[in-house]
Order: sequence, then C-alpha cells, then structure tokens
Amino acid sequence: MTQPQAPSGSKANGFATNGLAKENVNPRLRPIRNSEHSSESYEDLQLEFNPHLFSSLEQYLPPNMLNVPREFKVQYLRNILLRYSPEGERIRIQRHKEYREIIISNYLPLHKEIYTIHAEIFFVPSFLKAIRENTEESFKSIMTECSPGIYSFEILQPHFCRMLISEVENFEIWVHETKFRIMRPNTMNKFGAVLDDFGLETMLDQLMNGFISPISRVFFPEVGGSTLDSHHGFIVEYGTDRDVDLGFHVDDSEVTLNICLGKQFLGGELFFRGIRCDEHINTEAQSEEISDYYHVPGHAVLHRGRHRHGARATTSGHRVNLILWCRSSGFRELKKYQKDFSSWCVECKRKKKERRRLSIDATKQELLKRDVKSTS
Repeated sequence: MTQPQAPSGSKANGFATNGLAKENVNPRLRPIRNSEHSSESYEDLQLEFNPHLFSSLEQYLPPNMLNVPREFKVQYLRNILLRYSPEGERIRIQRHKEYREIIISNYLPLHKEIYTIHAEIFFVPSFLKAIRENTEESFKSIMTECSPGIYSFEILQPHFCRMLISEVENFEIWVHETKFRIMRPNTMNKFGAVLDDFGLETMLDQLMNGFISPISRVFFPEVGGSTLDSHHGFIVEYGTDRDVDLGFHVDDSEVTLNICLGKQFLGGELFFRGIRCDEHINTEAQSEEISDYYHVPGHAVLHRGRHRHGARATTSGHRVNLILWCRSSGFRELKKYQKDFSSWCVECKRKKKERRRLSIDATKQELLKRDVKSTS
C-alpha cells in the first residue's frame, strides 16, 4: 500500500512531519504499553499485515507518535513489521489468504450457528459466571491449578462440542469429495484442520478477545497475556488410525487454550516439563516441573506457549481437541530487545538467583578481607 506523503518540514493536521521522518529512520517501540491510550481501528485499510496488529502495537508507540494522523502511525508501524517479515513470508501469507477465500466461497457450513459466539449455547454456566464477574477470585473459583502455571476448568457445553466435531467432519468430507487440498494445523500433526481456513476465524477471535484474554491478563501478564491480538485455531485428532501421540515441543503462542471435545478414548494425557526461553529450551526439568494432565471432554487446559509439553499415545478410541494459540504482537516485538526472561523462564530465574548468590558471597569475602587488614 502506498502511503500519503506530506512535503518535508510541512505540517499535517497540525503535526510537524520532519520529526516523524527522523523517527522512521529507525522506528522503535516503547518497552511499556500505554494502557490509557485508545488505539485507532485499521480494519478499513488494505494492509499486508493483520489490522489488529496495528491496533495492538499502537499502545507501544513513543509518546510523540500517539496523536499523529493515522497514516503516519501506519507508516511507522509498517516499517517495524517489515524488518521482521521477509518478502517470502509475506508472499506465503498472501497465498494462504487466497486459499481461504476459495474455501469460504465454496464450502457450505453444516452448523451456521457456531460461526459466531452464542455464549449461553457454547459455554457452561460456571464459566460464563466467572467471565461476567471478571475478577481473579471468580476465575480461581472455577479453576484447578494442576501444576504451577497450568490451569484446568470446564468450559464447553456437550452439545456445542458435538456440533463442532460434526462441522469439522463435514468439512473433511467436502475436501475429499472436491479433491481440494487441506492444510494441516502444523508440522507435527498429520490429521485435523485449521478452523480459520473455513470461516471460523471470527468466532475464534471472539473466543480469544471476550473469554480468554480476561483470564490471560490475570495469570499470564508477563508473556503478553494482557495484549493478545491474533490467534491460530485448529482441530487435532488422535487415535490408532490417526495421529497417535505428539512429541516434546513448545507452541508458537504466548498463551495456549486446549479443549477436549471428545469422543471416547483412552490415553492421550499431556505431560509438562517446565517453562523455558529459546536459550534454555533443552535444559533438564526440575522435579517440581514434571506433571501430567488427563483430558476430559468439555474441559480446557490453559498454559503459556513456552511451557514445554507433549501428548502420550491415545491407545484406543478417537480423541478430538480444539487448540487456540493466542499471540501478542507487542510482546513478540519487545522480546527481540530483551536478554533477561527471568520473569517467566525458570532456567533464567535460576541463573539470576545463582549470579546474585555469587555476587553476595564475593561481597562478603571482600568485606572479610578488609576486616582482617584493618585489625592486623
């Protein structure tokens, strides 16, 4: 998109633009979000990036950029995004957008009522009550903390679970009959489908923004839980004739919602092994970090994307799960400038404590030496 250009040194709506030109030479975001600033909407613009990214990142703009005309904010934020999005990646995104448009214009939904949120039909009353009260106490009242940072709670009505499973099955039948290529959820799963690809993107956006973000703001603020602005939503299927298990990994998310939809199965429990940054991804897990989670239809498990985990073999039956990877573009941008992740990486925290202990010991030794010299 070509952005409007004002002559150098002129004013646009009362703002001098020569200072903005200097800012755009090396645009940077502030490390702390300005939560009092109300971001503008960018959904009416034709942009190569998700317009929600611009709205989310706007709260991290330098103070002198917060009130400039929207076209200058777009240019500033676009320059930042372009630094981290190679041309090949942008081409891939455009092709995927075209792929989705073909599906949505040809696929006929089986259950149109699940393509937008109907809270009383979708969610169990206890979950809805907690969300409406919107307090830490109300969230904790419905949650079980299986292990530090891993929360389980009942969320979906059985009827909605059945409708979503049948919608996915209907889509897979359509794919088979039309011989259309289906894109799988990720590089690890050979079965399942991306829900956003056949029209459920709006519903999942509503799920993240209206129901998961309030919880994430409370329990995961240090990893972008308060600034979630995009998602990747998909179905995974496990069984003896599908994917059997899932290897040890971390998710491409800040916060992950994993909901078991059914059907009947044995096995398939998740195993967790601690939260790590990129540098410490392969370090050993401490005994207190080792835990298992057993799936129950209609129940969710919520955890940080960097919480290392995997799935044991589903030994019989058919297990279907809804996965929602929730992401924060603001957190991802700022993480590029950070070196210390001790607020959430267990190994960074351990090393920081060790450095502090060594520093204190060294200081004590130096003081003892001085005392010995002063008394001799």
